[in-house]
Amino acid sequence: MSSLSRELVFLILQFLDEEKFKETVHKVFFNMRYFEDAVTNGEWEEVEKYLSGFIKVEDNRYSMKIFFEIRKQKYLEALDKRDYARAVEILSKDLKVFSTFNEDLFKEITMLMTLQNFRDRSPQFLLSSALYTLYLPVYDRRTLHTRENDQLSKYGDTKSARAIMLVELKKLIEANPLFRDKLQFPTLKNSRLRTLINQSLNWQHQLCKNPKPNPDIKTLFVDHTCAQPNGARAPSPVTNQLMGTISKVGGFPPMGGPAPFPHAPAPLTNSLAGWMANPSSVPHQAVSVGPMGLTPPNNTDIAACFYMNIRVSSSHLTRLLLPNSLFVLCQYVMIASMLKRPRTPPTNNPALDYQTADSEHVLKRSRPFGVQEEVNNLPINILPVVYPGQSHVHPLHAADDLPKTVMANLNQGSAVKSMDFHPLQQTLLLVGTNIGEISVWEVSSGERLTARNFKVWDIGSCTMTLQASLANEYTASVNRVMWSPDGSLFGVAYSKHIVHLYAYYGGDDLRNRLEIDAHVGSVSDLAFSHPNKQLCIITCGEDKTIKVWDAATGAKQYTFEGHEAPVYSVCPHYKENIQFIFSTAVDGKIKAWLYDNMGSRVDYDAPGHSCTTMAYSADGIRLFSCGTSKDGESYIVEWNESEGAVKRTYLGLGKRSVGVVQFDTTKNRFLAAGDEFKIKFWDMDNVNLLISIDADGGLPASPCIRFSKEGTLLAVSTSENGVKILANAEGVRVMRSIENRPGAASKAPMIGTFGASGSAPGTSVSADRSSPMGAVIALNGDARNLPDAKSRISDELEKSKIWKLTELNEQSQLRSLKLPDSLLSVRIIRLIYTNSGGAILALAYNAVHKLWKWQRSERNASGKATTAVPPQLWQPSSGILMTNDISETNLEEAVPCFALSKNDSYTMTTFMPPPPAATSLVFHPQDNNVIAIGMEDSSIQIYNVRLDEVKSKLKGHQKRVTGLAFSNVLDLLVSSGADAQICVWSLDGWEKKANKFLQIPSGRASNPLAQTRVQFHQDQTHVLVVHETQIAIYEASKLECIKQWVPRESSAAITDATYSCDSQLIYTSFDDGSVCVFTAAGLKLRCRINPTAYLPSTPSSRVYPLVVTAHPLEPNQFALGLTDGGVHVMEPLETEGKWGTNPPQENGVSPVASAPDQSSR
Repeated sequence: MSSLSRELVFLILQFLDEEKFKETVHKVFFNMRYFEDAVTNGEWEEVEKYLSGFIKVEDNRYSMKIFFEIRKQKYLEALDKRDYARAVEILSKDLKVFSTFNEDLFKEITMLMTLQNFRDRSPQFLLSSALYTLYLPVYDRRTLHTRENDQLSKYGDTKSARAIMLVELKKLIEANPLFRDKLQFPTLKNSRLRTLINQSLNWQHQLCKNPKPNPDIKTLFVDHTCAQPNGARAPSPVTNQLMGTISKVGGFPPMGGPAPFPHAPAPLTNSLAGWMANPSSVPHQAVSVGPMGLTPPNNTDIAACFYMNIRVSSSHLTRLLLPNSLFVLCQYVMIASMLKRPRTPPTNNPALDYQTADSEHVLKRSRPFGVQEEVNNLPINILPVVYPGQSHVHPLHAADDLPKTVMANLNQGSAVKSMDFHPLQQTLLLVGTNIGEISVWEVSSGERLTARNFKVWDIGSCTMTLQASLANEYTASVNRVMWSPDGSLFGVAYSKHIVHLYAYYGGDDLRNRLEIDAHVGSVSDLAFSHPNKQLCIITCGEDKTIKVWDAATGAKQYTFEGHEAPVYSVCPHYKENIQFIFSTAVDGKIKAWLYDNMGSRVDYDAPGHSCTTMAYSADGIRLFSCGTSKDGESYIVEWNESEGAVKRTYLGLGKRSVGVVQFDTTKNRFLAAGDEFKIKFWDMDNVNLLISIDADGGLPASPCIRFSKEGTLLAVSTSENGVKILANAEGVRVMRSIENRPGAASKAPMIGTFGASGSAPGTSVSADRSSPMGAVIALNGDARNLPDAKSRISDELEKSKIWKLTELNEQSQLRSLKLPDSLLSVRIIRLIYTNSGGAILALAYNAVHKLWKWQRSERNASGKATTAVPPQLWQPSSGILMTNDISETNLEEAVPCFALSKNDSYTMTTFMPPPPAATSLVFHPQDNNVIAIGMEDSSIQIYNVRLDEVKSKLKGHQKRVTGLAFSNVLDLLVSSGADAQICVWSLDGWEKKANKFLQIPSGRASNPLAQTRVQFHQDQTHVLVVHETQIAIYEASKLECIKQWVPRESSAAITDATYSCDSQLIYTSFDDGSVCVFTAAGLKLRCRINPTAYLPSTPSSRVYPLVVTAHPLEPNQFALGLTDGGVHVMEPLETEGKWGTNPPQENGVSPVASAPDQSSR
């Protein structure tokens, strides 16, 4: 054992002594694996000693049976060995105790010694029957007598007898209430205590006045400080004979290398543990756990620790183990601390930035901005030195990152109650109002894409209470709107019983999905969560309950009861493999729930008993809440999760707020709240108000606010039934700049490019309510201005009459970038963006791969593909091109194909001649090790890369397979081939479910080897089929053709087509060099890009695009691979923001197209 490990044992034992844990292991967790091994090995003294730490014979009937079974087995083994002296000893010392409960029992046991073989089934020896009369009813005795005597008769060798007994013992232990909560060990990372100490030493080293690059740590008993250059270091309090040497490394060395401990699932996450003032008593099933992960010190080491009586500062261990110090000790010696009552902050100084000694934020505040928080065994010389006075280190002009510039006004027409930005498309805003109206806005263009008014879809299935309420007043307010994590769904909570779930497919394509009669009275809030990897909707309401619903079927899964007042908000979260829900009620009570119907784990008060919402920072680490009391005083606070205490209270909110103040978080750095007719911002690490703005005025007293997921945009409700969109510098880039002219702010906002966010949706909850009670809001009628509405409708009709196809003929009409290429120009036959959107990968006809990467710069802060900045053509330092071996390949016969894994980690490429060659590749959407491979011989192989094994071979096509696509919603594989056939295969068993041949237009001669490609819509249920004669959209499961577009006979052939990343557009290339942009919903042409718009005016030969690919995050960006080897990236002008405009709906007004050249079916 190293010297530091010895000192660690000292510190742990000191902590245990202070916490009154005299018997360290046996009183906390029961190690079933250790117990099983001891029983199997017949270590009876150790077995009883271990059990005695938890139970006694006289505790209850289960304990009595456990000890009896063990002692009976010892007795029978002695008899079986004919060791009668030992049997007499066991009888007199161990089994004698049971004679006080039943004298007949002891006599029958004694009589076994008179038998030559106790396996004889003599009816006079009712061994087990007598025992069971101690605690079982009469009607059980005969059955048990027969069963137990059968066991005696079947007693085989010692090993099998112990195994049979062990099964019975485990059942008794699991049933014994004294083992409750002692059979599962908390789930902890390996060597958690060591990790925390390494983190602490790194933190201490940052505070050194003279930090050394390679510190020599020789003791844990005092805080680490680097000695003066010529100074002597203080010796360790431990005697020199216990000290060892530690090799100097770049950081603090790991202290040992034990085998990992096989953890059992934790009943509670550490985040909840500190909140549990009075935890519920929850039964747990027994689990078998392995031996302790760390090799325990021998008895001599432990004895030395006790007898040396070393004196250590009483709080040193706590200061070493800053966060979660109690639970990490359990992993080292399998002990746990008692859960403490949470501390409360001092009330005499509201400006105090309250911290506890073991607050994890001590680490965060002393760490420079930008340095990662995880410092597990990192070399300390990579951490910059921070001195005690530098608690807040942020870049200058922090407020410049906040969205403060008003870029748009949206005229909603009724009072806004709740808003939510789309998780992927940051310029899509969902809005709910006080009259039950919901709208989806494209904020960059100010276009309301779709809207719905409150309506019960199936009133016959509603409860009588709701039907009666609707009979009196058929209207309801929206309390909450929220997008699902992937943005394909959104939920609406109304003030009357109902929750609606919509499926959104972009544009005006909004479909009813689920209607749930969720609560009696108002539904106050909703949120999405993924317990057990299943999408669910969480709701709460006026009936004081929280409910969880299956988002696919609407089936109710859980109901949580325990609040004594209407529940105001919910905040689901996921931490350390534990799913839980925070809920708040209008009386200020906060509770937490696990998905187990076992009651709340937390019962705590919000500051000021306020009506509160809770939200985590985007990284899920820091927890905040904002609320308003009945007296109008508002609070924004940060919580210490591990203790359930308020860590800091932010200053600057009003003392007489109107309604409940709403807030939101962004960038793991800022807080914002709508209060006193303004928007107020705070730095998360500073309690003082950072800045407040009025957004050019016109805000209500407590406006509703919502950040976009990237924090570049901020939506705020106005007092005139509208929404203002504010932007920071990045947001301004996304949205179109406007001239500062009078009245511009009140007109239609600017058109901007679509932005996109790859961040996960936040879990913050923010819904505007007019009163702390959150009850049904009294309506004053529709506040929308009817003349304005009529004017808007007239404008739309006028626009539809003059709609004209957008044709781009000049290079000044779009943004185009030809990617730099110093290699041989050979036609591009495959093209794809990386999934991150920061690079483009191309495959040329000569089998050479080309990779262009965009770098982060001042002109390209995101590092994503853009036409504004040229990328770099990446080449290996060796100069060897990435290429396929085509030395023995006839390129005219070869069928190239490639696919990129979902994490951009590797590419699969084939460039082989038949027979049979791979002609199509696609990665499984949930497993990068599984690939579907279409073959030249018309088969499909399901191949496991890791196992190097073909799992299945599918046959159904008549010619080579040219297209493959997976649907992770329908669990289907769709394939297409040169035979113009589409096949659907089930992932469960890989059988063919359907097939259909394309409808080739009459008069069109199709190339017998023409490629047919397939691609799934974002909804994963509709599939785009691309053939040289057509593009079509099919419903995948039944292969029903929904829409088909066919070029006219005299028109050019289609070379390729693809969905935009949001599946709202279809980019289609032709062999005359043109590119057409279609609406995905109706296959209507909205924009045509002619070759003169992006190619030289006098090309040396006929050049046209062979392949087209769409950017994975920017819906209006795509790239073309040309026959001359060029790759072009295309975007609309910033002043336009999108490719043309949507054709009008089918209302009798025909669009005017300069060159239609198409027909739609």
